[in-house]
Amino acid sequence: MSPRTHVLATFVLSSVLLSLGAACGGDSPSTPKSGGGGTSSAVVLSEADRAEGKKVFETICFTCHGLQGHGDGPGSAGLDPKPRDLGDKAWQQTVNDDHLRNVITMGGAAVGKSPAMPAQPQLKGTPKVLEALIQHVRGLAH
Repeated sequence: MSPRTHVLATFVLSSVLLSLGAACGGDSPSTPKSGGGGTSSAVVLSEADRAEGKKVFETICFTCHGLQGHGDGPGSAGLDPKPRDLGDKAWQQTVNDDHLRNVITMGGAAVGKSPAMPAQPQLKGTPKVLEALIQHVRGLAH
């Protein structure tokens, strides 16, 4: 791939990811949580970033995890084991943000969990989107 093509491809990918946050709000910053006493990123998130993280959850993760994160999405019916209930407060306290980051970007098999959990490696290059997604998952705890 020529340098010009590479730059164009990077621009297009960035534009697509940014368009996911079309339902953006103000610019009030937020710091992501770090359940389980784990590490938290120093990435500062705006309301637009948070909206984008929610949009990623609603377009990718909900298929198996459901909109509320209970593991009851439309794609979960044939899965064994069933998807994790991301809203389980006790489970949330046992995992840190680094673990969630690894599961999301590398998939379940990479962390000793179900290979049915697909990797989302494209999120490695968009730290604000990834952190906003993790924060959204943290917000599902009940």
